[in-house]
Amino acid sequence: MQPATDATKQPAGAHNDAPLQWVSLDGGVAATTPQATLVVGYDRRPESQYALREAADLARRLVAQLQVVHAVDVSDYPLDPDSVDWEQRARQALDEERVAVAAALDHHIAGWSYRAGYGDPAELLVAVADETDALMIIVGSRGEGWRAALDRLLAPSVSHRVIQRCHRPVLVVSHPVASSEGNAKCP
Repeated sequence: MQPATDATKQPAGAHNDAPLQWVSLDGGVAATTPQATLVVGYDRRPESQYALREAADLARRLVAQLQVVHAVDVSDYPLDPDSVDWEQRARQALDEERVAVAAALDHHIAGWSYRAGYGDPAELLVAVADETDALMIIVGSRGEGWRAALDRLLAPSVSHRVIQRCHRPVLVVSHPVASSEGNAKCP
């Protein structure tokens, strides 16, 4: 499986004038005909990885194809931009992320695709959902509590922005650890 890069493709619904660069990886061939498409946001955070597992479980139950979307940001790059191997280490970090997704979805029967793009995460998720006529978008949540509130001050909530921009259902998956921090009980 080789990632394909299409520097000219702008996903439907993208709101900036610069073309987005997508890095795509198509997962295993569908063992059965997908009945729907689900879009899930993904990054290195535990909340996101948990959302991917939950999305894969839901996709299995619905016989749905998964579109995994990653918005490339500064956390994907090494800290020192003056490092001789900075670009190589950045590519390696993104490759490791694709490998992690491939491992998590290794037995997914309805097929999946991984897309990494540059831009606002909420806009990328909505654009892929519109492009694929997805049944819903699934995103992780940082939960509640003081840590999540501090995180939201530093980086606005992707789930809230997706809900504001989207005309289709959005499933926000709370990580059990994040939920317990806000004293929420999950069965």
